[in-house]
Amino acid sequence: MKRRIAVAATLAATLLGAAACGSNSDSSDTPNAAASVNGAGKTIKVWLMVDAQSGWPEVVKQANERFTQATGAQVQVDYQQWTDHLAKLDTTLAGNDVPDVVELGNTEMPKYVFNGAFAPLDKGQFENSAQWLTGLSAPCELDGKTYCVPYYAGARVLLYRTDLFDKAGLKAPKTYDELVAAAKTLKEKNGSDKQFSAFYMPGKYWYAAMAWVHGNGGEIAKKDGDKWVGALSEPGAQAGLTKWAEIAKTYSSGDPTKDENDQDAVYAQGKSGMLYGNGWELGAVQEQPKDPNDPASAKVKTKVNGKVATAPLPGIPSFLGGSDVAVTAKSKNADLAAKWAQIFTDAKSQEGLIAKGVLPNATSLLDKAAAVKGNEATAQAAKETWFVPMAPKWSDVESANVLQNMLVSIATGKATVPAAAKDADAKINEILNAS
Repeated sequence: MKRRIAVAATLAATLLGAAACGSNSDSSDTPNAAASVNGAGKTIKVWLMVDAQSGWPEVVKQANERFTQATGAQVQVDYQQWTDHLAKLDTTLAGNDVPDVVELGNTEMPKYVFNGAFAPLDKGQFENSAQWLTGLSAPCELDGKTYCVPYYAGARVLLYRTDLFDKAGLKAPKTYDELVAAAKTLKEKNGSDKQFSAFYMPGKYWYAAMAWVHGNGGEIAKKDGDKWVGALSEPGAQAGLTKWAEIAKTYSSGDPTKDENDQDAVYAQGKSGMLYGNGWELGAVQEQPKDPNDPASAKVKTKVNGKVATAPLPGIPSFLGGSDVAVTAKSKNADLAAKWAQIFTDAKSQEGLIAKGVLPNATSLLDKAAAVKGNEATAQAAKETWFVPMAPKWSDVESANVLQNMLVSIATGKATVPAAAKDADAKINEILNAS
């Protein structure tokens, strides 16, 4: 989600034009991150996703320490699970005891920005804000105001087993045809193992499937006048879904009803040749927590340690995934919260994230990211990307598992691509246009 990661100008235009029911707070209500705030005796509550706890706890720790040194206030970080964080957030925001800062995925932000859940922020007070990645910043902008701050990004890439590729006489694919040919060869060479996946592809992995859709000229949904229209039944999307289904049904031996949440652990078992994952998953597949129930436990080397490399997935644009942080409109410590967000997303914190294999929040930091071993493919993949429809109710589509259900029906053979797509389009239309 970076660089020129041209999230098409249509994204920003769509977001800014949709302006459904965003907050109308005036500048006097804007938290001041640049102010010298005396927070002695105060504690702000921050909700971060569990990724930070398992992936870069040092970054959180140093940001909290710098914040306390600057303000005298303390930080209570509560880590949230992706599976239930939106329901929990909705319930919490309905009351008065709310977190001061909240992290959300960039695809989840629009709903809350449109609904006025977050306080407006002064964009100029945040480092590198002039170079923020469009895929992270567009969901934060409404009516010329900024309601959240880009945190980090993650472009998805191809992970492949170097030992299996070498043994089969293969090289990292440069074209989509070479990718399919490599999958075919790996399947032939390892066919005696019925658990082997030439290309592991969970059936509910909608970020992957939609990358195939966009790579073939398709879209998930588009704006038609005042309405949103599902576009999965159109030719480009149909071609993408058909190619994705070939990978999932022909070259993956995994459970077609599963999502990608545990694909690191699956790949680490040494039963897969290729995987489509975030750049940071290069490390995750090679070292896993000693205690699966404790992400922060000591890491141990897996069966594929030292045998995995990454490359851009040829012919398939990478998803602009990532997160933003926002100050809640009901925060009783808004200035302190804005100050913490400022520190947590500044260049020093971003450098810590880059070292962990994730992409930073600004184009000006991409060269540093590309210089980190293991990040080269991610930085390259970030140059050709796609993003979800910037519709106010897009997160409701995600919550309703519309795309996941469509993909499972295709992967399991319960429905043809055209039939499954038609049904998904109808549900997308209903949700995105609900009053």
